[in-house]
Amino acid sequence: MSEVFRRGACSTRRRHVNTHPTAPSLADTPHQYDELPAWLTVLLAAGCGLIVANLYYAQPLIGLISEGTGISLRLAGWIVTLTQIGYGLGLLFIVPLGDVMENRKLVVRCLMVAALGLLAAGLSTSAAPFLAAMALVGVSSVAAQVLVPYGASMVAEEARGRTVGNIMSGLLLGIMLARPVSSFTASHAGWHAIFLGSSVLIAALAALLSRTMPERQPPHAQRYGALLASMKTLMREQPVLQVRALCHAGLFAAFSLFWSTVPLLLASPAFGFTQSGIALFALVGVAGAIAAPIAGRLADRGHARAGSLAAIALVALSFTFTWLAPQGSMAALLLLGLAAIVLDMGVSANLVLSQREIYALAPHARGRLNSLFMATFFLGGALGSAGGVYVYAQGGWLGVVVMGLALGMGSLAVFLAGSRRMARA
Repeated sequence: MSEVFRRGACSTRRRHVNTHPTAPSLADTPHQYDELPAWLTVLLAAGCGLIVANLYYAQPLIGLISEGTGISLRLAGWIVTLTQIGYGLGLLFIVPLGDVMENRKLVVRCLMVAALGLLAAGLSTSAAPFLAAMALVGVSSVAAQVLVPYGASMVAEEARGRTVGNIMSGLLLGIMLARPVSSFTASHAGWHAIFLGSSVLIAALAALLSRTMPERQPPHAQRYGALLASMKTLMREQPVLQVRALCHAGLFAAFSLFWSTVPLLLASPAFGFTQSGIALFALVGVAGAIAAPIAGRLADRGHARAGSLAAIALVALSFTFTWLAPQGSMAALLLLGLAAIVLDMGVSANLVLSQREIYALAPHARGRLNSLFMATFFLGGALGSAGGVYVYAQGGWLGVVVMGLALGMGSLAVFLAGSRRMARA
């Protein structure tokens, strides 16, 4: 049997691999599980959540960080935006390596860099070092986007949507829990503590993954320059990737817009929330993560288009809820909470549905496909963060509502216009 594994000639649908979590190896062939083992699903989901949370710890702390580092409120949106730009660069130039480089080694190296960047951010007291450190954290946190296609590559086609949904539920929980965790931490120990604490966690995660994550060496090699050049061809020749990426860019811009500005609204005289109160409100959005595994199962059953239409409509509608009651009233607060849940559910569902469709396009290029998809929509998120804080400073919450509704409707128009192209692909 070992000779069969060595040559990659296993002909059964279920690829027999060592699933023991202490000494695994997948050699250099595309072995598959029928279904990802529970321990590995939990490991990948938790790892993605811990990693991606680093992109969002600063989001509810913009006011505190700007005061502590001397960044003006008009430019404070760049605290999150630079991190997301760094993440986008990592998506374009690091994640594609997952198609040619042993995945565990790539992930662990990225995490070591992320731990150093978080340590530098936690020790910073002025703007330039802090922003540089957060850009580095953004670049290296793309380790999460190596883990997602890694998990998708380990299972059979009929289980891929469910697998992606389960892993993405961990990633989405990381995004949503990052805000309340950072707010609670800052209210008790100052804003530096969240970055110092995360540095320790990420270093520990790197050590854990280096011992327990099964190796995966992609079955083909390609020069780095050719690898990057091939991404242009993939984007040009895959209409599903084009439409899905552009559509989700609008939704993620709306997501970043909401969560970058709602802490400012809640801290305003209209509501008068403390940092702890803002953290409690942010916990409401965690409920949106339940949409990820549900969306994955819908995709496996062939309902990706209908699911995406519903998800996009939810995002567009969520902003309208927040303008139905006078600001500062209990009704307005409840509507804000409802909007947070609906918004997060819509974005989470469309993300999983889109990834399930994209991973089916070219199995040998899942890293690059994921790279292009994520880089495109994270650019939308970066613009939503920067533009949202500016719009709020200029036009108040009404400006945010108008911008969010426009982003949601724009995404719906893109999806409807591109549906025929995707059907022909």
